[in-house]
Amino acid sequence: MIARLDIKGPNLIKGVHLEGLRVVGDPNEHAIRYYREGADELLFIDIVASLYQRNNLSDIIKRAADQVYVPITVGGGIRSLADVATMMLSGADKVAINTAAIGRPELVGEVAKRYGSQCMVLSVEAKRVAPGKWEAYTDNGRERTGKDVVQWVKEAVDRGAGEVLLTSVDQEGTRKGFDLPLIQQVCAAVNVPVTASGGFGAAEHLAALAGTDLSAVAVADALHWKRMSLNEIKAHARAAGFDVREEVPE
Repeated sequence: MIARLDIKGPNLIKGVHLEGLRVVGDPNEHAIRYYREGADELLFIDIVASLYQRNNLSDIIKRAADQVYVPITVGGGIRSLADVATMMLSGADKVAINTAAIGRPELVGEVAKRYGSQCMVLSVEAKRVAPGKWEAYTDNGRERTGKDVVQWVKEAVDRGAGEVLLTSVDQEGTRKGFDLPLIQQVCAAVNVPVTASGGFGAAEHLAALAGTDLSAVAVADALHWKRMSLNEIKAHARAAGFDVREEVPE
C-alpha cells in the first residue's frame, strides 16, 4: 500500500483526471501521518515539474527522509542522471520518470546502469483511446505521445526499468475503481512489479484486482480526505486475498 502525494509548489494537492487541483495541506505532515499509519512506501510527484523543466522536491524529500523509514519514490521533472543524483542525495530510494523517458528512451537504461533497475521506475500516464487500447501521455496527462502504453512499457522494461507506476488518467480522482483491463494488459506484458494508481474509492475496487498480478496500489484521495484509513484499506486488501503488512495499532 503506497501513499501517493502530488505536489505543486509547497502544497500537497489533489485533482480529478489530474486536473481541477485542490490544496490539501502540508506534504510533510501528511507523509509522516501515512508513514505512522503503516504505508509501505511514499510516492512524491511534482506535478508541474515537467512543465517548468525542474523538480522542486529536494527540500521536501530531505525533511521526509529524516522522519520516515520506508522507501521513498520521487517523480516529476527528472530529466538526467544529475537530477537522479540530486533526488538520491536528498533521501529518495527510487525515481519515477515519464516525460524525459519518452523524450529520450536511452535515459531508462542509463539510470538502471548507474543506480540499478530497482531505482528506475517507469511512470506511465495512460488514457484510453479505443477499447483495449491506451495511449501514453506526458506533462501530467496533458500531452499526447502517440505511444501505445503496453508496447512502451515492454520497451522500457527491456531497457532496464525495474518497476512500473501505472496511472489511469481516466480513473484518477473519480473514486469509481481502477482501469482493470489496462492493469491486466500491462501486468501480462512485463515481469516487473506494477503499481496501479487512479480510481480507488471502495473496498470492492480492491477485490476486483484479486485476479491480477499487481504488486502494489497507490492511494491518494481516500487518504487525503480521510475517507478511509490505511488500516481499513489494508484490511480490505487482505480480505481480497492480497498479502499485506499487518495493520498498525491506532
